[in-house]
Amino acid sequence: MTWALKKYGSILAVAALSFCLGHPAFAGPLDEAKAQAHLNAVAAGDLDALMRDYTDDAYMEWVGGPLDGRYRGKAAIRAVWEKFIAANAGKPRPANVGKLSAFANPRGTSLQAKAEYGGALPLKVLHVLTYREGELTTELWQIAPALQIDQ
Repeated sequence: MTWALKKYGSILAVAALSFCLGHPAFAGPLDEAKAQAHLNAVAAGDLDALMRDYTDDAYMEWVGGPLDGRYRGKAAIRAVWEKFIAANAGKPRPANVGKLSAFANPRGTSLQAKAEYGGALPLKVLHVLTYREGELTTELWQIAPALQIDQ
């Protein structure tokens, strides 16, 4: 086999593999900025900002505490956030949010953060937010009293 044939064969193989695997998706500034804005809205008690990125059929799993439950759809999620905000008399909560970790593939991006919120009922939370095509589709809110916040 000649050198040119090997070279072009290798290029063709790489191109074919890229086509089969699809275009890679990576958590980028947009996904991370949206997740950070969401966490900031939790601390601020900003309901409109909290609801901004949810899809109409979004799903939230709230594990632990008085709001424990599964919530499907924007209306149900909005109602649980209204209760959360009211529990602190509508005031912002001091927050210590740890390092945001992002995991992505061509189908979506999941972002994880650990946070500690002050206020009338202080709590530590593991957040996992899943974005598909820039919209928040799934949120896990895990209350975890022994959680260590990583910076």
